[in-house]
Amino acid sequence: MSVAFKIETELEDDGRWIAEVVELPGVLAYGDSQDEAVARAQALALRVIADRLEHDEAGSEYLSITFDAA
Repeated sequence: MSVAFKIETELEDDGRWIAEVVELPGVLAYGDSQDEAVARAQALALRVIADRLEHDEAGSEYLSITFDAA
């Protein structure tokens, strides 16, 4: 079993990109480019998932993860 996370990106008025992992509330990150924002959001999502696994707050489906850019 695996989980796929959707990442939505948007260009802000100030020129920065924001990327958000839709299925993980609060997991969003800024970057100077779209790729940088996505990479930072992925890294943060993995930290959040690792913390949940460490504290037995996530199921085994989180052991196989993919990210889909929207």
